[in-house]
Amino acid sequence: MNNDIAILKVEGLTVYQGSYLAVRDVSFELLPGTDTAIVGPNGAGKSTLVKAVLDLIPRSAGTIEILGRPIARLGNLRHTLGYMPQNFIFDRSFPISVSELVGLGWTKEGKKKDLFFSKLWRQDREKSAAVVEALRRTDAYHLQHQAIGTLSGGQLKRVLLAYCLVMPRKLLVLDEAFAGVDVQGAADFYALLNELKREEGWTVLQVSHDIDMVNRHCDRVLCLNQSIVCTGKPEIALSPQNLLATYGPGFSRYQHQH
Repeated sequence: MNNDIAILKVEGLTVYQGSYLAVRDVSFELLPGTDTAIVGPNGAGKSTLVKAVLDLIPRSAGTIEILGRPIARLGNLRHTLGYMPQNFIFDRSFPISVSELVGLGWTKEGKKKDLFFSKLWRQDREKSAAVVEALRRTDAYHLQHQAIGTLSGGQLKRVLLAYCLVMPRKLLVLDEAFAGVDVQGAADFYALLNELKREEGWTVLQVSHDIDMVNRHCDRVLCLNQSIVCTGKPEIALSPQNLLATYGPGFSRYQHQH
């Protein structure tokens, strides 16, 4: 792929939730290998924006292209997208193991299913190997036989990251990936994410409330409050003036000590 081609290009995106204007005329693009954070107050439209970008909810106006192709015509390129929602809602009594969940993210990309048993057996071995490798790289291998309903918040985040890792991805979208994880757990997860991002060449789009973490780890920031208030490198976008314009009076920025 030509590195000049944007991984994601959004133009004039507008989203209504009923009669409420949630996102207004948003445009931006992500270049390969970059890590971009969306920040803003509660109700600013951050989660709505990423769901619309992934075509999970309808949009009222605007265009979205991924890898140079309209989102509605991605076809097999959908396998190059990874998504970690803010809340992974499931029935905790459902009998599925960690390895089975991660395996759901694997597919024989770009090839038709072959009904010959030998081919199916080889594909099953490839899938099993990919699941084991993804769990090892996310420090979750020891959880492989555990039921997902028994996982802690931090463990579940690592398993969902393994789900994204089990296939080659170009774009990873994280919606408040660290919600429900303590400060040290979030720092450890960020370190793992950065390591995998470098190794895999992922382009990352993430929603975050943690300004300090964003400042440390992201290349670019979109300050959002229905529309884009400002965008740029963290040292520019996260200036006191821009944060005031985005969040309004009373915003308090804090820093973690590690």
